Amino acid sequence: MGYSYNPKSLCADEFINDEEIQETLAYADAHKNDLQLCYDILEKCKPHLHPANEHGAMITHREASVLLACENKGVNDAIKKLAHDIKQAYYGNRIVLFAPLYLSNYCVNGCLYCPYHAKNREIPRRKLTQDEIRAEVIALQDMGHKRLAIEAGEDPKHNPIEYILESMNTIYSIKHKNGSIRRVNVNIAATTVDEYRMLKEAEIGTYILFQETYNKEGYKRLHPTGPKSDYNWHTEAMDRAMEGGIDDVGLGVLFGLEGYRYEFAGLIMHAEHLEAVHGVGPHTISVPRVKPAMDIDPDVFDNGISDEMFEKIIALIRITVPYTGMIISTREGQKVREHALQYGISQISGGSRTSVGGYTEAARPHDTEQFDVSDQRTLDEIISWLIEQEHVPSFCTACYRAGRTGDRFMSFCKNGQILNYCHPNALITLAEYLVDYATPETFQKGFELLEREMYKIKDDNRRHQCVEAIYAIVHEGKRDQRF
Repeated sequence: MGYSYNPKSLCADEFINDEEIQETLAYADAHKNDLQLCYDILEKCKPHLHPANEHGAMITHREASVLLACENKGVNDAIKKLAHDIKQAYYGNRIVLFAPLYLSNYCVNGCLYCPYHAKNREIPRRKLTQDEIRAEVIALQDMGHKRLAIEAGEDPKHNPIEYILESMNTIYSIKHKNGSIRRVNVNIAATTVDEYRMLKEAEIGTYILFQETYNKEGYKRLHPTGPKSDYNWHTEAMDRAMEGGIDDVGLGVLFGLEGYRYEFAGLIMHAEHLEAVHGVGPHTISVPRVKPAMDIDPDVFDNGISDEMFEKIIALIRITVPYTGMIISTREGQKVREHALQYGISQISGGSRTSVGGYTEAARPHDTEQFDVSDQRTLDEIISWLIEQEHVPSFCTACYRAGRTGDRFMSFCKNGQILNYCHPNALITLAEYLVDYATPETFQKGFELLEREMYKIKDDNRRHQCVEAIYAIVHEGKRDQRF
């Protein structure tokens, strides 16, 4: 059966249309040396520097692919400069912190790039009890975390939706000292509309599902067995999630599995599809790369990309989908993360452990890790580093709990008003972290940053309210204040 490209279709073969991607790549190859066209495309993105008129995407996946294919240094430098400035326009210098929490590594799928695959007999299988989850969450709270992304393998027997829901309830219920988890994002396998409704009722933050690859033939090869082998069921999951009432969804591909140009085009087309059908694009886009793990050798996959190209992809995602939050994990080391923050990343993990039950262990366990952690710094070390780079570490979850999600969040983001909330909320949550968890050195640097950043709040009344909130944190023991 032949399929034609239709971004408004609910069929994956039509909104991620292979023929359209192939034509896009051919068009990009034919025009990559047309420097005037490249600069014209960049010019179309410049309204994003002043996001006051409900701006959404300005350029298409085809135009973005031309920029990706272009090898001219002047164009590439302009891409990075524009990405940096657009990121500042939408998100400022704040960086949201989170941590993954692995609940279970039981999995029935046969994914060739993941150590949790069903045929791996070497990896110890483990599933956290609710008491173990409590211990993990307390350990995370004692670091200072307020936002978690829970992870679990696909296994109807060991990890049914009831287990996920119970775990979310446990996480939200734990109030340890001044700690609390205020937003639980969920990264679990594609499921039904009814189960997405259950996640919504359980107060999910963002539903995150990595596509891994948009190349259907490559997808089939990489997923030989298990429920995840159904490409269409997996790719259409975000539409079912939004039908189930989930406002915020997060996309991502695993760069290195297939050709990066194909993946980039597919990723942008998926964002365009969500905008076309639901009026809301992805709340977040993640950019993981294949990394070593037990029984996994990344050299097996011959589509790895250089750090330089990786940074360019990040910059182009920011330019093309300016409103989205962009996530980079501890898969990447300090140097790569430092550059990525300049070109578009707005969320990073910190102090992460990718093993089941890893946070309660004094030494980092490796036997159940999903991937090697390149950035092994503590959360406080990362906070200190961000401050030194003049970023504002943020633990804010205010929009989620104030109902500024989905199209409501996007309207604030696209018209540039979100900074009126996010900047002071970031400062307030940073003050909480500094008082409750920071080392003396980080405490000192952090309050110096707060003093500098306070003057960037343009509205006098809001600035005064922010100062009062921080005073109440330091001197009155108040917590969880927000705009």
